[in-house]
Amino acid sequence: MPADHPAEILVVDDDPRLRELVRYTLTRAGFSVREAGDGRAALASVRARVPDLVVLDVLMPELDGITVCRELRASWDVPVIFLSSRAEEVDRIVGLDLGGDDYLAKPFAPGELVSRVKAVLRRSQRASTTPPPQVEAAGVRVDTVQFRAWAGEEELPLTRTELRMLHALLAAQGAVLNREQLVKAAWEGPHFVADRTVDSHVRGVRNKLRPHGQDRIETVNGVGWRWRT
Repeated sequence: MPADHPAEILVVDDDPRLRELVRYTLTRAGFSVREAGDGRAALASVRARVPDLVVLDVLMPELDGITVCRELRASWDVPVIFLSSRAEEVDRIVGLDLGGDDYLAKPFAPGELVSRVKAVLRRSQRASTTPPPQVEAAGVRVDTVQFRAWAGEEELPLTRTELRMLHALLAAQGAVLNREQLVKAAWEGPHFVADRTVDSHVRGVRNKLRPHGQDRIETVNGVGWRWRT
């Protein structure tokens, strides 16, 4: 995407009123928007021109959002934000395991959608590069060369795993990271890590940040965690 062109978002939903709301919201935020009313139309639109991001409803005629996401992942590396009126945890987990980058339950605030779109686009634009060894946000700094972290001027007593997790969350700049992504960031090489182990390490990072007035690790229920910007 050229730097002087707005990011192009494909909005896929069978409800024309919702598509109009999303188009209006994203256009006002400076994005270029295309629409598709069902899964087959969405895939045809992507074949014609790959967008920068797809906002994808889960329950649709022709092809549902899960099937569309699977087809997208087979051919294109385009980020996906799922929309659904079904907020069950299994839907969130299945969607993200298939390659979705975030999940927003209906009804949602327009401003929240814009924030999610911006966060996922930032993350996708960095996907081809390795995060810098030193990242900083809101007075918290992590250096993976020295393996040290600070909140203000105070050094944080993080383990290596906790430090890598915090580094990944800061580098994501507000994007949601699920357990698998945190495992890849925090453990070198292929590993099976139990969900409770990941949760325990996240809790450890939080406990070491809170005495310094830093409580910015936000749980996105059924999805993962993000650093609240």
